[in-house]
Amino acid sequence: MKPKWTRRSFLATAAMAGVGMSSYRGRAFAVSPAKPALLGGQATCNGTWPSWPVIDQRDEKALLEVLHSGKWYCGDGKQVDRFEEAYAKLTGAKHCVATCNGTSALFASLGALGIGPGDEVILPPYTFVATLNAVMLQYALPVFVDTDPETFEIDARKIEAAITDSTALLLPVHIGGNAADMDAVLAVAGKHKLPVVEDACQAHLGQWRGHKLGTLGTTGCFSFQASKNLNSGEGGAVITDDAELAAKCYAFHNNGRAPQVASYNFTYHTARSSNLRMTEFQGSLLMAQMTRVRQQSNTRKENGDYLSTLLREIPGIAPAKMYDGCTHNAYHLFMFRYHAEPFAGLSRDRFLAALRAEGIPASGGYSPLNKAEFLAATLNSRSYRKIYGEKTIAEWAERNHCPENDRLCEEAVWFTQNMLLGPRSDMDRIAKAIRKIQTNAAALARA
Repeated sequence: MKPKWTRRSFLATAAMAGVGMSSYRGRAFAVSPAKPALLGGQATCNGTWPSWPVIDQRDEKALLEVLHSGKWYCGDGKQVDRFEEAYAKLTGAKHCVATCNGTSALFASLGALGIGPGDEVILPPYTFVATLNAVMLQYALPVFVDTDPETFEIDARKIEAAITDSTALLLPVHIGGNAADMDAVLAVAGKHKLPVVEDACQAHLGQWRGHKLGTLGTTGCFSFQASKNLNSGEGGAVITDDAELAAKCYAFHNNGRAPQVASYNFTYHTARSSNLRMTEFQGSLLMAQMTRVRQQSNTRKENGDYLSTLLREIPGIAPAKMYDGCTHNAYHLFMFRYHAEPFAGLSRDRFLAALRAEGIPASGGYSPLNKAEFLAATLNSRSYRKIYGEKTIAEWAERNHCPENDRLCEEAVWFTQNMLLGPRSDMDRIAKAIRKIQTNAAALARA
């Protein structure tokens, strides 16, 4: 006959076994009494995390085939064409234009849509600087909408209040592979007849209501930079269902020349463009990398969802939530908020140091992009003042105040996507290490 466990008997047994107990909101859980590695104890994780990128003979063969073909430029070979067709099929888009990197995909999208001086572009402050750079390259005015700290995404409920007669584009970002609230984004875009460029550079195979991220807006932009879930060192892509817009993106990224230009036909289709083309090496390598991208995505999702379940049980740890429409989080990053109070006031910097000492790489993530020094200097430059006027520039900082994002930037903690590619036991070790840090938080804070 099994003994009948009560909270009191469990606590007593745990104490006899030498296991410490903690509680939060009336809920008890066991914690490790072990000394943290930062104070001289043994690290929780002594092994290595899954390496990135993952390569095998397919990748080597792909590069060597291009090397020996002598056709390294996308106008000579067929590898980039093959990739564009395959990536369109993978995402469910009708058209794909490959670019040299994700920043270029954003730049080409904005160029094809005619975004320029005098236009305002709405974007989140919690994103990589490339999102902002694409706006500034067009001499458009960035307008930041505050972050929803529970999801780390743009707070779509606040977008409409930021729209003016000068608003020309909505630029939501699916940060970390989690989805922005695309129902809300598309609703306000439709109401105000605004195009939407999805920055899906971190969201390969992420989904919103069963549709791949990047396919819901006017265009979707992706990065294949070395850290990304689909990787060719550098690389990018624009996807869209609009054939005319795809042609404009192509021309913008090809010095104004149309697709399928025969030989050296010097006919130009736009007066303002650049050279943002992908090489045959990148296209071929991406075809090899795509052979494993679905399996890797599923592994990240399984481990990411499981780790979220574990960490929600730890007081002070708040994994990023997903909106109801997010049916597949790509988990380019595993993101959570750290609250110091349940950790005896231990600072986030000290918490991060303790995690790293336990063998768990971790980052504090982004700083507030709307407060970047370079941005203030650019907006106060002669060209921006000439375009927008002294009053607009003087009022810009107050207009772009994002208090929720400021707080998030002080609380955020990231794990990188490769950490989710190992066995489920790796997730257990992460949770164990955080519990150990919490148990010894007071000592860590004093040290």
